[in-house]
Amino acid sequence: MFEALFQTFEEPETGVALSARLSVLREELARRKLTGFVVPRADQQQNEYVPPSEERLAWLTGFTGSAGMAVVLPQEAAIFVDGRYTLQAGKQVDGKAWAVESLVDPPPESWLASHLKPGDRLGFDPWLHTTPAAERLAKACAKAGAELVAVDSNPVDAVWPERPTPPLGPVSVHGLRLAGEGEADKLRRIRLQLEKLGIDALVLSDSHAVAWTFNIRGADIAHTPLPLSYALVPRDGRPTVFIDHRKLSNSTRDHLEQSADVENPEALTHKLAAIAETGAWIGLDNVTAADALSRLISAEGGKPVPTTDPVAMLKAVKNATEIEGTRTAHRRDAVALARFLAWIDREAPAGTLTEIDVVEALETFRRETGALKDVSFPTIAGTGPNGAIVHYRVTRKSNRRIAPGDLLLVDSGAQYEDGTTDVTRTIAVGEPTEEMRDRFTRVLRGHLAIARAVFPDGTTGAQLDTLARQFLWNAGIDFEHGTGHGVGSYLSVHEGPARISKLGTTPLKRGMILSNEPGYYKTDAYGIRIENLELVIGTEIAGAEKTMNAFETLTLAPIDRRLIDARMLGRDELDWLNAYHARVRREVRSSLDETTGLWLDQATAELK
Repeated sequence: MFEALFQTFEEPETGVALSARLSVLREELARRKLTGFVVPRADQQQNEYVPPSEERLAWLTGFTGSAGMAVVLPQEAAIFVDGRYTLQAGKQVDGKAWAVESLVDPPPESWLASHLKPGDRLGFDPWLHTTPAAERLAKACAKAGAELVAVDSNPVDAVWPERPTPPLGPVSVHGLRLAGEGEADKLRRIRLQLEKLGIDALVLSDSHAVAWTFNIRGADIAHTPLPLSYALVPRDGRPTVFIDHRKLSNSTRDHLEQSADVENPEALTHKLAAIAETGAWIGLDNVTAADALSRLISAEGGKPVPTTDPVAMLKAVKNATEIEGTRTAHRRDAVALARFLAWIDREAPAGTLTEIDVVEALETFRRETGALKDVSFPTIAGTGPNGAIVHYRVTRKSNRRIAPGDLLLVDSGAQYEDGTTDVTRTIAVGEPTEEMRDRFTRVLRGHLAIARAVFPDGTTGAQLDTLARQFLWNAGIDFEHGTGHGVGSYLSVHEGPARISKLGTTPLKRGMILSNEPGYYKTDAYGIRIENLELVIGTEIAGAEKTMNAFETLTLAPIDRRLIDARMLGRDELDWLNAYHARVRREVRSSLDETTGLWLDQATAELK
């Protein structure tokens, strides 16, 4: 019916068929005189999405979640996942070969401390762990009388016979028309941060930071336009970008060489060693820098300085060009969303559509904008009980038909050159129950509380998070994920450092873009989530004694009126919702055909 471009629905390899790989790895570890080995779900830069060549955990265990770790010992093996993935891991891995354990509470180090024996040698790849993570492993080993051993080469790679080659996606220039600030100005601002930190040089170990600083984008990672790369920025002198030359056209190379030297990735260690030999203090990002970098700097006489990458905050605060770009991207996306939601309302009541149909259709409507570069993450389309799985991904095996009486949860996003989108809508198919309407309205009230919030400079996401939960708490219910995450500008849909959650300690600044996505999930029944993206803006309050901020909603898509119990809303809430729907109609309708326009009129009609 529809041809999907960026998403697939195949079942990954799972279970007993993979157990032979565990045996082969154990043989390799014995050959290297290692008792065990740690296999994280990570690449050298701790990316959320990793290329196929870095999917060691999935290859070994069958687990395909975005966070996890495995430990292999001679007689035992365990995979560690967080609460989002407990059910998934149980289905994907061979339960006879692997124990499924907690990634968070207790952490894997607790398991290691109780399973390692004195004299054991636990191997780890220092390129795949940050220094704080390596220190936690070393502490667990010491507690058991064992030794943590940094390997020179990864034993999983040695036994992975058909390991994919590393990606070579072409690099493109993200010019001033889209970036809004040149590389020289960005480097000037970064160097001011180096002076404040008192360091001589900074390693940009996060490819997002390299892409932003040097105004480039790439195609190495699914759903995120990243060129896998590093950069070294000295406080004085010319920076160096480390990137595979095969990714660069002549024009892209010329662009980079205007502000930096360009070297192949393997030159990073030599350049870093040369600077370290002078005794330099070199900044390393706590979140993305590999422990191997810290070890190298120390070995050569330098001082590794753990820090928060200053580029993360600079990148999070969008400039005027990026803000206007994301507004344009959201208006474009809104047209595709309106067409999609109208299509769902026409087709779903017949009971013939499936979740895969939904994913393919939405991607097709976005592709028809003529500007879609990728989806910003694999679309979550869960109907009925599948909607209650927060990180659900439909496969041909799990694909469910959408039945009357279902709630359909669709969480999706797009990558356009001028902006990144992320939106969730929950749609009633047929007549919803009173419980569904109650829960939806409570989620909506929490969503509106964030959207309407005003807050002083210095306010953190943790301080706002309660606003989204209060109406659920009043009914004795909650949701087990954060309320919102940062979003990049044609970069990652999940961007730090700011977020709206119990753990969100970064102050929200004007120009940041965050999601607003409270939810409710009834296991084996249905899921509800309402998500818009919000821009932090200034606001004027008469008589205010502090500088005050608010949110501008960027997403433009109807919220399903059939699920709203208007009796539960206050007048201010109704006024905000009606004004939002009027804005959707005003900004989107002229770009729709008449049939879809009439549907939009009805979908955004005033609630009383």
